[in-house]
Amino acid sequence: MRRLDLGERRDRIIALLSEHGELSAAELSERLGVSVQTIRTDLRDLDEAGLVQRRNGAARLRQQSENIGYLPRESLSRQEKQRIALAVKNLIPNGSRVALGTGTTVEHCARLLASRENLFVATNSIHAVCALQSAPGVSVEMAGGTVRMRDLDLIGVASLEFFANYRVDYAIFSCGGLSSSGAVMDYNSEEVTARKAISKCAKTTILVMDREKYDLDLACQHGSLWDHDIVVTGAQIPEDVKQACDAHQCQIIHV
Repeated sequence: MRRLDLGERRDRIIALLSEHGELSAAELSERLGVSVQTIRTDLRDLDEAGLVQRRNGAARLRQQSENIGYLPRESLSRQEKQRIALAVKNLIPNGSRVALGTGTTVEHCARLLASRENLFVATNSIHAVCALQSAPGVSVEMAGGTVRMRDLDLIGVASLEFFANYRVDYAIFSCGGLSSSGAVMDYNSEEVTARKAISKCAKTTILVMDREKYDLDLACQHGSLWDHDIVVTGAQIPEDVKQACDAHQCQIIHV
């Protein structure tokens, strides 16, 4: 078995804990083909980052009412997010009008879109604005209101009123999670409000979602996967959900 690098291994730890609920360092060591000491170091760092919780010799994902901090999220599934971003870039031609939502996957998309020319971008994410700084001929409109300092973005009523002012070709946004039945989930009602607002202002909606979002049990639901025009993801979507997407002309791009 190919030895995983540090980032890949920790992504796999998160995925295994998501699948099994709770595992010991020895069980993770056996599954990943590395020493128990290496796994213990990984678990310590993931615990300090607020991703896992260690108790009585076992580890499990932390249960939270809101998403983890931005920097720990940015390090998760980084390679997958880059593949998602490349697929999104290939969907967006030069000169497009684009709305960008919040989150680390959307930031990856913004970085690659910076190679496109003459984009008009409306966004509520400071990270997205910074990623587009060197884009040739770009024009950026930024939402106003109170900044959520943890994520450097603006959500809630401010984003609702902001995106209502625009009509764009593409809206690119993420979500907190996806249930096995295809329900799109989020951590709180403000996240839902922001995503509803961005989806309403676009001719084509693009939902981006890494595999760690699949089968998360979150507090708020806002629609179904097939409510979107395009879904770009590394998650394995159940066959019945794929069929529902096909029936509603929702294109799934698996990376």
